[in-house]
Amino acid sequence: MAAAGESGGIAGVVLIPMRFVWPFGGTNVFLCGSFNRWSHLVQMSPVEGCPTVFQALCSIPPGYHQFKFYVDGEWRHDEHQPHTTSEFGVVNTIFLTAEASCMPGTPSPATPPGTNMDVDDQARRMRTQVYVTDDPIIDAAPRISDTDLVVSRNRVSAFLTKHTAYELLPESGKVVALDIDLPVKQAFHILYEQGIPTAPLWDFRQGRFVGVLSAMDFILILRELGNHGSNLTEEELETHTIAAWKEGKAYLNRQIDGHGKAISRPLVHAGPLDNLKDVTLKILQHDVASVPVIHSSSEDGSFPQLLHMASLSGILKCLCRYFRHCSTSLPVLQLPIYAIRIGTWIPEIGEPNRRPLAMLKPSDTLSSALNLLIQAQVSSIPIVDDNDSLLDIYSRSEITALAKDKAYTHINLNEMTIHQALQLGQDSCQKCQMCLPSDSLHQVMERLANPGIRRLVIVEAGSKCVKGIVTLGDVFNFLLGYN
Repeated sequence: MAAAGESGGIAGVVLIPMRFVWPFGGTNVFLCGSFNRWSHLVQMSPVEGCPTVFQALCSIPPGYHQFKFYVDGEWRHDEHQPHTTSEFGVVNTIFLTAEASCMPGTPSPATPPGTNMDVDDQARRMRTQVYVTDDPIIDAAPRISDTDLVVSRNRVSAFLTKHTAYELLPESGKVVALDIDLPVKQAFHILYEQGIPTAPLWDFRQGRFVGVLSAMDFILILRELGNHGSNLTEEELETHTIAAWKEGKAYLNRQIDGHGKAISRPLVHAGPLDNLKDVTLKILQHDVASVPVIHSSSEDGSFPQLLHMASLSGILKCLCRYFRHCSTSLPVLQLPIYAIRIGTWIPEIGEPNRRPLAMLKPSDTLSSALNLLIQAQVSSIPIVDDNDSLLDIYSRSEITALAKDKAYTHINLNEMTIHQALQLGQDSCQKCQMCLPSDSLHQVMERLANPGIRRLVIVEAGSKCVKGIVTLGDVFNFLLGYN
């Protein structure tokens, strides 16, 4: 992108549009710096969709500049960006060349990343960077030592080992379980009406819990019926029980024994006295959204009681509550997520061996979304416009919205668009949550600990251009050192 300059101020000086970003929240946020001779405060505006992020666009001359943020009556600086000490205290610094382009887009090829420019003795001694699209130069990314990383992970592991699944149980609440002889139609409606993505399955004949029904089951049912040229009708859902579907699913996955009978997979569950680390590992290793917490007073496991559905969200909430007021004891929490590359990111040009990020347009079909969820083995897909700016997100649990007004009886997966499918959803403001590459791991964890939020889409400030996605599983894989 060519430098977007404009004449102004001193005759012959080209002013460069520069976007400043404050990603740490506040109510009234202002900007002030040497580029306006520290003479007045520039109002910063919240970014749409990211209420904790503020931005301001200023036209400034090339050269070395210092600046600070005035947040709710207090002078602040961004410790994750280059900074130094001056007569105004600790200030952030930036150096712009006349060729630099600081508007959203790509860096000007005339200014290679991480270049040190000779301005004065102070500028020579420090490594500078230009803020382009909120992606700080990776070479300047803050880092912690291997020792601090190990210490942080050991403290997280120690906390999870010390606490049990019993502590996840709410003071009051309900847990929904389904009988395996229930028609799929009823199960479909129950999940939608209760607003839950999964439910444990109870076998009355065996007197025990035998599995879990999830949104992915409905995705597979839809696709299987679609492969046979059939829409999902109310009659088909009424005649198929959950037990029949689970047996059919085993045949589809070739989970059969030598006699051609379906092999039942053991239920992944936890007991109330299991420690949180073991519960976390069960969820991660089996790639499930949650595990039932089951208690039985009998040694043979008879008369089991379903106490809770343990999820990574609940475990993360416990973790955040414990370390909220002593986050400095975990140095890794202060790192911006771009520095540790947590989650799945769009590959940079020339970057090898990186898994591409699955994205779709709102005009793509629902069939393409369901196929991508299965083939890419992901739980959600960002929905973007032609500029890759985030519009919405389609996740596995969205499939239960087809139960609304029995939409499944009159749709064709190859004709319904993702946009139309999303209109059936329940709470789009909860499911489409964003963060910035410069957000700290601690900030990301606090947001993911909120009920109903399972992932954050990493976007560029202002343009909302998708950079990546970070999930609850990504956070725990990193904290436990399994990524």
